[in-house]
Amino acid sequence: MMVRSFYGIVERCFGGLEDETDGLLWHSDLKPHASGDFSIAVVQANSSLEDQSQVFTSPSATYIGVYDGHGGPEASRFVNKRLFPYLQKFSAENGGLSVYVIKKAFQAIEEDFLSFVKQSLHTSPRIASVGSCCLLGAISDNVLYAANLGDSRVVLGRRALGSHKVVAQRLSTDHNVSVEEVRREVKSLHPDDEQIVVFSRGSWRIKGIIQVSRSIGDVYLKNPDCYKDPHFQKFCNPISLKRPVMTAKPSVIIRELGSQDLFLIFASDGLWEHLTDEEAVEIVYKYPRAGIARRLVRAALDAAAKKREMRYNDMKKIDKGVRRNFHDDITVIVVYLHHRKRSAFKVKKNAVCSISAPMDIFSQSTDEIEQNISQTVA
Repeated sequence: MMVRSFYGIVERCFGGLEDETDGLLWHSDLKPHASGDFSIAVVQANSSLEDQSQVFTSPSATYIGVYDGHGGPEASRFVNKRLFPYLQKFSAENGGLSVYVIKKAFQAIEEDFLSFVKQSLHTSPRIASVGSCCLLGAISDNVLYAANLGDSRVVLGRRALGSHKVVAQRLSTDHNVSVEEVRREVKSLHPDDEQIVVFSRGSWRIKGIIQVSRSIGDVYLKNPDCYKDPHFQKFCNPISLKRPVMTAKPSVIIRELGSQDLFLIFASDGLWEHLTDEEAVEIVYKYPRAGIARRLVRAALDAAAKKREMRYNDMKKIDKGVRRNFHDDITVIVVYLHHRKRSAFKVKKNAVCSISAPMDIFSQSTDEIEQNISQTVA
């Protein structure tokens, strides 16, 4: 009911849907928010799209969400339906947006997903191994809150003082044990477990299984009772689990946005596997706003193809699922913070708007994509 009531207030303020898929890529080139424009692009590699993403904008706030699932799409879709409604609910109950409100929303989703897993375990034991990274941006009163679990990332592009150059500033923390600091953190929490982090299949992994240390879901690595369930034991190889080895507690930063802060890039790790922070910021700064998220995705795909001595046009011919051998699902949302000139789009007074990327690009028709834009007239 809470989810339906939240999206029931959303007004169609973006006009007609002019974006089209090409079988590989979905994009929304330029839409307005309260203090600028934003652009979204998503490319699918997995058999089912595990990345989910959304933007909510009103005259008083803008929310940005990127949810990178693993083990399947269920957890990222779960977050996509619930995070923004919880933020709205808890903000209203606690006098506005705050770190407390954000952490409470993450906790509520984690608890909801645990309940869902327990209900589904007997019929679908795989669900206990499904999880999602979660990256949230919330802008209100010229203040940015950025919260994350996992290794999706938000990078700020800001003008260097006294020059026309743009510099990249990473605002989020990658919760990935490939980062030495994160490995030390995980090991310090489990001093009696020499196998808490091991090098396996070419990378550092918690219990030899997973690279990220924080997520929504991954219940079998957080809840020993779930792991001991006989239905799940038939699905999963046994591991030694004395206590939870992952957490759903997000890292949260607060930043007051200034005139030197030009734009934010929110993206799943599929982008950052192929582009550095500096390369991504330079592309956004150099090229026109319209289609900028799509341009970043294309740059990552070109880099992925080059690594395999291919061209992007060749990669487009590869079927979903198989394409995962060449690159991950990639989601990019670019949020401009200040207008250099007046936007060509008009946002109605008191209007709130929401747009979500398709749940699965390859199976989406134009009619189905349009349903992802929640709408009503206030």
